[in-house]
Amino acid sequence: MEVTISRQLASKWQKTNALLSNPYIARHIPPSRLLNSANLRAMTNRYGMVVVKPVCGGGGIGVMKIEKIRSSYRLTYKSASRTFSSFKGLMRALNATRLKRSYLIQKGIRLATIGGRPIDYRVKYVKQNGQWTYRSMLGRLARRGLFVTNLCRGGTQMSAAQGIRRSLSGKWVKAKKREMRHLTNASTTLLESRFPGIGQLGYDYGIDRKGHIWILEVNTRPQ
Repeated sequence: MEVTISRQLASKWQKTNALLSNPYIARHIPPSRLLNSANLRAMTNRYGMVVVKPVCGGGGIGVMKIEKIRSSYRLTYKSASRTFSSFKGLMRALNATRLKRSYLIQKGIRLATIGGRPIDYRVKYVKQNGQWTYRSMLGRLARRGLFVTNLCRGGTQMSAAQGIRRSLSGKWVKAKKREMRHLTNASTTLLESRFPGIGQLGYDYGIDRKGHIWILEVNTRPQ
């Protein structure tokens, strides 16, 4: 089987903006902005919880969660949380951690959980002999105490069906898997038209507690 040599596209911001151009896909993308002080203040005020992540990067490295709790802010990085009484203190800590790298802010999604641990889904889609083919659709359960689900951060792998059944309901398994495939097909058609030469895609999907599917990230070098 001949696997297409795949074009790499590191920027999450570029991929997000491309996907937002399609109204069907856009409904499944968390509101996102580039990180700066004004955007972070506006988004924490509006959503209460946001995730900040490097524009370029993978494996959950550098991903932080920020929650606004009344007039203070809680910053979670890896398994450690710190609380700041001022926005200025939060920004100082954030800037010390991100080391001048470009970051984006995403509305925090309250993912469905298993035993209090969030779960998301990785769909791997690969071009072989000129045809896009599904390689896998897997659930990734976060290690206890972490909010990122990456397997390299101690996450547990299971089938997508098992993940949906255990975090939501068995009656949703077929519909949610079908919806993830529809989103994957539509998103791939769009991304390939914008960025010719891509041949491997890893879609990270989250399903929130109400059953809505979110595209958390698209990787052109899926692990």
